[in-house]
Amino acid sequence: MNKKTNNGLKIICFNRKASFNYFFENLIEAGIVLRGSEIKSIREGRVNIADSYAVEKNGEIVLINSHIAALKQASYSNHEPTGERKLLLNKKEINKLIGKMQRDGFTLVPTKMYFKKGKAKIEIAVAKGKKQFDKRATKKNRDWNREKARHIRKTS
Repeated sequence: MNKKTNNGLKIICFNRKASFNYFFENLIEAGIVLRGSEIKSIREGRVNIADSYAVEKNGEIVLINSHIAALKQASYSNHEPTGERKLLLNKKEINKLIGKMQRDGFTLVPTKMYFKKGKAKIEIAVAKGKKQFDKRATKKNRDWNREKARHIRKTS
């Protein structure tokens, strides 16, 4: 899925489930603290952020449950595939995110991972969970748009 866009971003992976399960308030770009074997696996595209989320731990934002496959060549210095990874944000941004999570009940969900100028970045969404009826409405709207496009194609 290594797709290069026109603004210099090389997209590594998307979190497609996030837009279905959450309402996004805003998106934030963050760096990630990675080891050598982790960045090599990411460059190979062996990463999954579908079930991951970010939490506050000791005044820092930490990405949990993101899977970066272990590298065969890194014998003793290999990394843990689903370990916690620290996100690089300004102190002001961290305090704002912590306040949103504690007061307003928002959660931090990664939406995509990409390379920007050779550095691995992750896009974090400040999100609120959808209820079941919201998910049904989203699915119904998507099906209707698909059916409408088919109908327009047939009549044209």
